[in-house]
Order: sequence, then C-alpha cells, then structure tokens
Amino acid sequence: MGIYTVSQLNEYIRQVLTQDPHLGQLWVRGEISNLTKHSSGHYYFTLKDRDAQISCVSFRMTNRTLKFEPESSMKVLVFASLDVYTVRGQYQLKVLDMRPDGIGELYKAYEQLRNRLEEEGLFDFSHKRKIPRFPGKVGVVTSRSGAAIHDILNVIDRRFPVDVLLSPAIVQGERSAESIVRSIEYLNSTDVDVIIVGRGGGSLEDLWSFNEEVVARAIFASKVPVISAVGHETDYTIADFVADARAPTPSAAAEIAVPDRNELRKHVLSLTLRMQRSAMHLISERSRHLAHLYSRIEPERFAEILHRDMQRVDELSMRMEFGLRKVLESKISSLSGLAGRLNAVSPLNTLERGYSITLRSTDHSVVRTTDDVSIDECLDIRLIDGTIKCRVTDVEPEVEKHR
Repeated sequence: MGIYTVSQLNEYIRQVLTQDPHLGQLWVRGEISNLTKHSSGHYYFTLKDRDAQISCVSFRMTNRTLKFEPESSMKVLVFASLDVYTVRGQYQLKVLDMRPDGIGELYKAYEQLRNRLEEEGLFDFSHKRKIPRFPGKVGVVTSRSGAAIHDILNVIDRRFPVDVLLSPAIVQGERSAESIVRSIEYLNSTDVDVIIVGRGGGSLEDLWSFNEEVVARAIFASKVPVISAVGHETDYTIADFVADARAPTPSAAAEIAVPDRNELRKHVLSLTLRMQRSAMHLISERSRHLAHLYSRIEPERFAEILHRDMQRVDELSMRMEFGLRKVLESKISSLSGLAGRLNAVSPLNTLERGYSITLRSTDHSVVRTTDDVSIDECLDIRLIDGTIKCRVTDVEPEVEKHR
C-alpha cells in the first residue's frame, strides 16, 4: 500500500465517483438553502431534504438557460453530475439543469417570468395589433390530433368559412416550447391574416409550454396578430398576456378571429333599410320644397316676372344706345372743330392760294433760302396739282436793303 498526498487522494476519489456509471448524471430532488449568487454569475447552494444535504454549484452558462430564478427554500429538481471539489476534499453536484418541483414552485417561476416580461413592456397595450375583421386566411398553432383544432374548424365553418392553415405543434412536454415557436415563425412566412395559438385544458404542468419565455417572445415578435387560446376560461398563461387578444377557449378564439355571417346579414339588412328610409325622407323633403316653390311662383306669375324682366332689359338697352349716341355726337362736333383749325394751318391751303414748296430731290428737305442750294442741284417744286422737277442753273440772292 502506497502513501498518498491529500491532493492525490482527493483526485483518486473524484475519478472513482465520476467514472461510476450510476453516478455520472442523475436527477436529485431537494430544497435550496444557503443560496449564494456570485458576481461571476455562478450559483452556490445546498440541496437538502429532511435528513441530509449536499453542496451544489451551478455555473454561469447553465444559469443563462434556466427558465426561472432560483430562490432559497424553493423545492427543485436538479439534473447534475457528481463531482469532487479537490481543494477541500468535498464532493458536490455540478448542476446541468434545474426545474421547479411541485405546483407551488411552478407558480413561483410563473410569477417571476410574468413580472420580468411585464417590466420589459411585452404586455403593454401599445404593442397590441388589431385583429382584422374580415381575414382571408387563419393560421392555427396547436396539436394536429387535439380537440382544439376540431373546435376551431367547426366554429369557423359555421360562422364565416375561410381558409385555415394548420401548423402542427407539440403543445406539451420536453420539446413543446421550441415546437410552438417554430410553428409561429412558419406562419409568419405565409399569407395568413391572424394566428390562433393554443390547446385544450389541462393541469398547470400540461399548460406550462405556454408559460415559457421563448414562446412569449415569439408571440411578441410575430408580425401577424396573435390570439392566445390556452386551456379553459380560468387558465391564464404568459402567452395570454403577450398576445394581441386572449380567448378563454379555442372555440372562443375562432369566434374572435372571424365574424358571424348571420350577424353580418342582419347588419347589411339594417343598413339597407336605413338607406331606403333616408332616401325616401330625402325625396319627400325635396318634393315638399318643390311644391312650396310652385306655390310661390305659379306659371302665370313666372311669365309675368319674365315679361317684366324682358321689358327692363329693353329699357336699359335703349338708354345705353341713347347715351352712346349722345357721347358720339359730342365727339363728332369736337372733331369738326379740330379739323377746321388743322385745315387753317395746313400747307395744302397755302398751295391753293398759288404758292409752292421747293424740296431738295435727294432728301426732300425744304429749301428756305438761296444758301440751301447749289448749281446743278436737282429740286422738286410742289404745286397744288403735282410736282415740277428742275435743275439749278443760277442763284441770285436778294440784295439786303440798307436802312
């Protein structure tokens, strides 16, 4: 038998424990105590029952995947591998997964997630999308074989038949949350106008998939309006708070998704009757108005008014014609006076008295003195009845008389 150091002994014990096939990975039920949440993100706690306890460590990467926030005195199921912390010679459970154990713990996890998502604003009314009144196609996320899809189809067929696209999903158990998310994402890639997400009734554990955070965030991220219809009327899940509308049952969800054709017929009939009554009232009102006008202006009275107006037009036209004539005769008289004055100074009158006007042939300028012409220059002599063209042969200026 050899001699071991403490480290060697602890390491040997660790290898023996971790290599035991019965102790490799196992589920352990217990109550959390002495919980320490380190700043590193790791959790250290003791898992105990009435008679014993064991140390546990849950590292940050595991904690990020937990679907609830562990608390002291909470009853949990821990999936872990057995390990030895060789520094202290202490064997412990290395947590790989953890879930609430029992109805009370499930409710506690439910409350934790609901409060956190509410603080993030996922339940705010401002994010709710309007459910279309007349959808062309309804998408459904539920089990292919469950009663929910049959209830939905029956209600839609009775109320307002439209196309229904089922995206089957697992609605209970280990892989259900991821299955629901995939179905919601698929329907968002199609041409559906509204999505119903849900299932029939069950226990809190049965409905737990619709309390998962991934499902809540998939509903919130959906571009298509979502109606949540999970369980019975008294069942509320996280999906109900995030969805754009909540229905107490899948059948009620179908009633929200499509209108009632019988109600629509009644509504259309009511509108038709209102339109008829309105039209008849308008016609009656206009008829009374026409009758009133007819009584105020009878045909004979109308002719009288017409003749009076015609006479008035004739009177005005004659007055206008008289005024124009008066103005025109005044202008003619003024024009005659001006013409006489113009004629008195007209050069033509001078020519009639035997005078002439001498012009230079080149530029037709008036020759006023002998200095204005030169020998051999051509001139035009303007008379009353024509022009004499001549050439200058000599110029004899008049001798200025001396005083």
